[in-house]
Amino acid sequence: MKNILIAAAVLLLAACAKTPDIDYDKSVDFGNYKTFAWFPQATLADAGNYQISPLMEKRVREAVNAQLQANGMTPADEASADVLINYHASVDTKVDVDTFNVGYGARWNYWGMGYNTQTTTHEFDVGTLVIDVVDRASNQLVWRGAREGRLQKKQTPEERNKAVQEAVATILSGFPPEKLK
Repeated sequence: MKNILIAAAVLLLAACAKTPDIDYDKSVDFGNYKTFAWFPQATLADAGNYQISPLMEKRVREAVNAQLQANGMTPADEASADVLINYHASVDTKVDVDTFNVGYGARWNYWGMGYNTQTTTHEFDVGTLVIDVVDRASNQLVWRGAREGRLQKKQTPEERNKAVQEAVATILSGFPPEKLK
């Protein structure tokens, strides 16, 4: 069940028009980074309690690879890459509470005041996708981008591909940070 939620979390992110949450080390010259590689598979699996399905893992990696290459970076092997890429996904359940207050006045045969309060609650899942960029030489995190959004269920594989591509493009729109200036 958690695999499905993680997959849905990544997919939903593209449906929201939120801007990504970006953080980076301002002392780093990102212009020096020309090549990238992925952390070993074990690192991704150990990133948290959630596991992403192999299909979703492939979608995320392909989207990140395409976006980084569009940003001018070249894939390389782990031993020679300038930066290493990792990502994390999580799902949290949130509760939305809506309270409606209704007041009313005169009736045809008397005057009076009334007040009615109605409260409704519903739970929903929010997924978060985080992409990390680590300087391989120093093994230090130099950039992190994240995006969260409500999960959508029952998507086709094409809709999932599109959602992942849009989510990753939104997150990596701030990488390298010079693009933000």
